[in-house]
Parts: sequence; C-alpha cells; structure tokens
Amino acid sequence: MSEYIADVYRSELIESRHRGNLAVVNPENKLNYFTGDPKNITYIRSAAKPFQILPVINSGAADLFQFTKQEIAVMSASHNGEEKHVQTVRNILDKINVSEDKLSCGVHDPIYKKAAHKLYLDGKKASEIHNNCSGKHAALLALCKFNDWDLDNYIYPDHPVQKLMLKTISEITDTKQDEIFLGEDGCGVVVFGLPIQQMAYGYARLANSKFLPLEYREAADRIIKSISDHPDMIAGTDRFNTDLIDVLGDKVTGKMGAEGIFCLALFDGPGICVKIEDGNSRAVPPVVIDVLKKLDYIDNEELKKLGKYEKPIVKNHHKHEVGYVKSILNLKKEVE
Repeated sequence: MSEYIADVYRSELIESRHRGNLAVVNPENKLNYFTGDPKNITYIRSAAKPFQILPVINSGAADLFQFTKQEIAVMSASHNGEEKHVQTVRNILDKINVSEDKLSCGVHDPIYKKAAHKLYLDGKKASEIHNNCSGKHAALLALCKFNDWDLDNYIYPDHPVQKLMLKTISEITDTKQDEIFLGEDGCGVVVFGLPIQQMAYGYARLANSKFLPLEYREAADRIIKSISDHPDMIAGTDRFNTDLIDVLGDKVTGKMGAEGIFCLALFDGPGICVKIEDGNSRAVPPVVIDVLKKLDYIDNEELKKLGKYEKPIVKNHHKHEVGYVKSILNLKKEVE
C-alpha cells in the first residue's frame, strides 16, 4: 500500500498530501530500500525513453545515420519545444530523409511558455515536431527507415518497431513480455505497465551497463553519455530533469514520465523509481532530492544549486509566496 510521501503547505497548515511508492534496487536486482509498495504496477510512461533508444544504437542505425550525442539525447527527451529542440529533431529527420508529416505524436503547444508565445507571435501554429515526444518518434522512424519497415503505422502495437520496443523493455527490466501491461501513451505509441521495482532495476543496469545483456552495453553507455553531455536536450529551460543532470550528471542519470513517475540511476549504485500515486508531478522533485540525500548522493553545494526543487515554493496569482511542498519520505531498508 502506498504511503504519504509529500505534504503541501499553505502558510503553516498542511493543505494537501500526496501518497506514493518508491523502490531502490541494485544492479543485481536486489531491493535495497522502499516506501509503500515496491511491487506497485503502473505505466513507466516517458521514463521508458532511454530504454527505447537502445535499439537505435545497437542495430547500427545511429552509426549509419551519424547521429550526434545531442540528437541521441533529444530522442530520449520529453522536451520543451524550444527552438534548439525542434531544430535537433529536424536534423534527425533530415539525416534519415523522412518528412515532418510522418511524425505521429499528436500536436500540443510547446511546454516552455516563451517558446509557445514566440510561435504565435510569429504567426505560426504548433505542429507535431513541437510535441515533447517528437525526438522519440524521430528515433522510431529512424529504426523503421533502417529496417525498411512501414513509416505510416509505426505507432500501433502490431508494427515491428513497437514489438521491438516491448522486447527491449522486457529484456532491460527482466520482466516477461506477457506480464507487461500495454496501453496507449499520450503521444499514441505503446506504453508499458510493470512493477516500479523492475523499472528501478532497469535503470540500475542502464547506468551500470556491465549488468546488461552484452548487446545493450555500448548503447547504454552512449545514451547515458549523450544525456550527461546535453542535459538541456532531455527537458529544457526551467525543468527539474535538465537541472538535476546539469548539477549531478557525473554521478546520476534520470528521466521523468507523466503521471508522477521519475526513474533515476546512480553510477556505481542503485536504480530508483518514484511514483506519486495521484499523478501530480509537483511532489516529484522534493522526493527525488530527499532520496538522494538519504542515500548520500548529493552534497551541500549541489543541494544549494538545486535548492528551488528541495522545497518548491507555492505562489498565488499575485506572485506571493504562500506555501511550499515538502518531502516526508520514509525510506525503509529491505530486511534480508
């Protein structure tokens, strides 16, 4: 059963509380610490993206199309839709000689409000390339182009590229394919449901690649390096995911997902999965910072740089500071 994991204060009163589950798992698939139910089954959402990019590299597609580290990072991203993100996705599509109209991720305004505002001031409308998942979709199209698969129906479960995604998730998380729940993600592709303990295990292996099957090891190292070298690609301006890796990228990698999911991995350490039960992502940053503190993976200087996320301020419409969000994480050690 989930536990209370974060409190939301307005003045001195707790106005709201978030429940959640958390698992800390080492690269040998041993549960080290937990909060709530580490076997809680939920969808991994966009936290799956670094796993989904593995076949782009180990297939040989990344080398054939000469993808840069910046392009590999945006493939793993839930990006802001800033110009640098859009242009990087366009570069991928140019390299594989596929037009933008093949993207099937749906349309929403850029997440970054300044980017959305500029788009409309320029008399333009958002298109699929501005979708936060367009990098992943460009990666899927690259796999289709590399394997001579159909480019039009790549988002559907029976397409070879989606079958490859399921196989990859299964092998990285050590979860049988027929035990993985399948749904449709916000961007239309298949989304995968499995225990958060297995998500954490997958991340532990991703960051400590010697524990992965041999075929994935070099690809994992390239993805981690790409994200570490280009944290601005994984999310963007004023985003926790980017700022976390910008500050801690020499010892931590991680990826957010919708509905309160965040997976991260510690180099030479465990993988971690946080799930906020009600799906509200405002509780994610303070909980992630708290677990890093409890595991002694963040020092005072790094905490200072990430201070706005440790206890995020709640403001009203007058821009007055009226409260804050605070982690109340109770991390329990697994008894052997």
